[in-house]
Amino acid sequence: MIDGGEAIRKLALNVARYTGLAPLAKPFVGGIGAILMLHRVTATPEKPDGVNRHLNIAPGFLDAVIADMKADGYAFVSLEEAIERIKAGGKGGQFATITADDAYRDNMTEALPVLEKHGAPITIYVAPGLIDGAADLWWDVVEDIVNARDRLTLATPDGPVTIDCSTRGKKLQANNRLHTWLTLEVREEDLRAALHEFARMNGIRLDGQQPSTLMNWDEIRTMAAHPLVTIGAHTINHVNLKRLSEADARHEIGDVRRILQARLGEEPRHLAYPYGYASAVGCREVGFARDAGYVSAVTTRHGVLRAEHSGFLLALPRISVNGRYQSVAHIRTMLSGVTTPLANAGKMVVTI
Repeated sequence: MIDGGEAIRKLALNVARYTGLAPLAKPFVGGIGAILMLHRVTATPEKPDGVNRHLNIAPGFLDAVIADMKADGYAFVSLEEAIERIKAGGKGGQFATITADDAYRDNMTEALPVLEKHGAPITIYVAPGLIDGAADLWWDVVEDIVNARDRLTLATPDGPVTIDCSTRGKKLQANNRLHTWLTLEVREEDLRAALHEFARMNGIRLDGQQPSTLMNWDEIRTMAAHPLVTIGAHTINHVNLKRLSEADARHEIGDVRRILQARLGEEPRHLAYPYGYASAVGCREVGFARDAGYVSAVTTRHGVLRAEHSGFLLALPRISVNGRYQSVAHIRTMLSGVTTPLANAGKMVVTI
């Protein structure tokens, strides 16, 4: 959630852009298409200066990106059609499909009108535990806890540690420390209980209700009935699968299909691995997705699509359209393909 490499990546984007490398390289490394990744799309974020603001883009920016890509010859297709185009090696021209993780309400209220304007399909990946309030958008909860106090106490095996949250800079450090604690020091199965106990120790009550920023089931059902919308799975509880036992990981990947079928009347064919980076999904998890019967699965690895991805439909990369890079020029550079090997140690075909 917190990324210290942002300045370096922006520098690389600007170098590729201003040297003219990106447009020159695109015919050779631009691939056959791209899967775009969104989270929130709203003109009025609750915390415009918050540490998680990068998860949000403005609807106007989404509009500009789609319009620019269409002008450049991209066809916007459903994820189902995108998979068929990958299998066909990209015949028919460059294409793009849009995905969104977590089922934020603004995907319906602010993103959907933009998508309708352009006739652009979207796949929204749903984690039932988040919708039911059984799991937390913990990165938002951590931010709220840090913002609520000038000083926090964290229990550790070596005794209580005081975390200073008295200034903006200290709050950023506190968020970093708590992210490390929850993702590396606390067992994945214990994350929610540890977070709630930490809040309680510091005099902050968490109600365990579904976040108001997420759609409810009625809204998800309405979206599922829309001709531009496909509902995919995001595991049951939005967990780091690599940190779970085989039985628990299989449960999260496989049983979510039955839960979503019971809720929505249709079993999802597509999966997004939560977090999606190297320490969250690997060969084991891809195997579990295959065993569960998914047609496709996406990571958060940065990369354009290539014909070779026909052999890796359960480990597809995406281009993140996020608040760090709200520039059409930056998205053009990413779509050129020049940033794919830069972000992946020279690899052109990005999987896991």
